Amino acid sequence: MNELMDKGEVNIENMIYNIRGKQVMLDSDLAQLYHCSNGTKSINLAVKRHINRFPERFMFQLTEEESRAVRFQFETKNGKVETRGGKFDKPFVFTEQGVSMLSAILRTDVAEKISIRIMDAFVAMRHYIGSGLLEQEYINNLVMEDNQKIKENTNDIKLLQKAFATFKDKDLENELYFNGKRYDAYSKVLDIFRESKEELIIIDRYTDKTMLDMIKNLTCKVILITGSNTKLTELDIKKYNETYDNLRIVYNDTYHDRYFIIDKNKIYHSGNSINHIGYRKSSINVLRDDKVKKAVFEDLLKII
Repeated sequence: MNELMDKGEVNIENMIYNIRGKQVMLDSDLAQLYHCSNGTKSINLAVKRHINRFPERFMFQLTEEESRAVRFQFETKNGKVETRGGKFDKPFVFTEQGVSMLSAILRTDVAEKISIRIMDAFVAMRHYIGSGLLEQEYINNLVMEDNQKIKENTNDIKLLQKAFATFKDKDLENELYFNGKRYDAYSKVLDIFRESKEELIIIDRYTDKTMLDMIKNLTCKVILITGSNTKLTELDIKKYNETYDNLRIVYNDTYHDRYFIIDKNKIYHSGNSINHIGYRKSSINVLRDDKVKKAVFEDLLKII
């Protein structure tokens, strides 16, 4: 430590903190400067032997809040540190008079020399405070702390927004319809169909003219996979394509469930046929399992 101080690599001014309107030094820093072999234990023993010489204006213990404030001042001067108690765990601090008294009772080889350096540091700090620079530094520290809190709060807000957006998307993609909510279910299916930009594949064995009403205003191509006993007649399909020409019919009786495939990417599963949507309790869900989606697409390739 002496070698570092002689080289000017130890700045005692940085070890002086402003607490309760007083300039103080931590017991751990003093133990290091005075070369106490047992660290702060040596200081504690020396103080206990002469406790009548250390009134509160000479020495006092920091509260938890004051310890955090000292730690913040330390990090502002020296950069972030990781500590587990120790240096900032409610330490004892000494005022200028306390440091002077401590140097008189400590029996170390460097006590006298270090004491002079410390007294000079306290004098320098008084000049620093008198110049108004400390007040500006305090303001700068507050600004830095506020900016950090703003940054952390902004990150929290972004995470919340992302979470809400995720929940919102899930609410839109997975819904349950109860008895009699026919319009809500019908409207939901229309919204799903409108997601398609290029191609919509609908699998529904029991469809009827309701389907034609729903797809007539779509701008994408529509492939309807339906059963051989569908209620749509050949004439219905012919008349429809003469007007809109966006529908292709594929007859297949192997499907039981209903699916809506959006641009060969997104797959919805529906519990009811389109012409009965909303009559009974049913749900509409997005298939998210990649294996299931792959199986559906592979089967479709064989059919269409």
